Amino acid sequence: MNKISELGIEKVTPDELIGPLNDIEKKFAPPYLFLKGNRKLIDNHPRVSIIGTRHPSEGGINNTSKLTKFLLKNEVVIVSGLALGIDTVAHKTAIENGGRTIAVLGTPLDRYYPKQNSDLQDEIARDNLVISQFSLGSAIQRKNFPLRNRTMALLSHVSIIVEAGEGSGTIHQGWEALRLGRPLFLIEDIIKNKNLKWPHKLIGYGAKILPISQAKFVLESLPVPMLEAGNYATF
Repeated sequence: MNKISELGIEKVTPDELIGPLNDIEKKFAPPYLFLKGNRKLIDNHPRVSIIGTRHPSEGGINNTSKLTKFLLKNEVVIVSGLALGIDTVAHKTAIENGGRTIAVLGTPLDRYYPKQNSDLQDEIARDNLVISQFSLGSAIQRKNFPLRNRTMALLSHVSIIVEAGEGSGTIHQGWEALRLGRPLFLIEDIIKNKNLKWPHKLIGYGAKILPISQAKFVLESLPVPMLEAGNYATF
């Protein structure tokens, strides 16, 4: 038995996991993905990425919690990158509220980064789903995290940036979502920060501003709206 089998890991191509890819999706999709956990989370549910800075404000933490809880009520799977900050809040809020979450890693499945989230990674792999495009035993490299963001955009029907400073790696996923033609939302509080230039660049290419009280617009942007208009679960 090889190490992949011993660890309960499945190796698949992206189109085996999410269905046939179009030409744009194929261009930058990884050749393989490694999965550990419940693959049915990919098959049976809409997936929304909630992402942001590793150093969130109190407002960013609160918005992440509210948004995650709202999406969970509407049967959405929460996708994030297991980084400190906004990602961790999204994953933990999903778990603590009985929801489903997928972690997309910038490391192989047999490594932990950040170390502080090793227990969280194990919990998600056991009860939900962890995905990586990096083969077991490969080195942890800075360049792998933007690649992870690209893959997370591919795996998500919608991406939402809650909070991010200039130069944040989160912005990479925003550009990738737009390149793929996927809906991208920026929480309204981001726009209130007059020192940030990146939100306006993304808005110029199609990103939408999302007031936290109007999170139903996320549901309406899913490939097949989950509920008839007006029947969404509320905050």
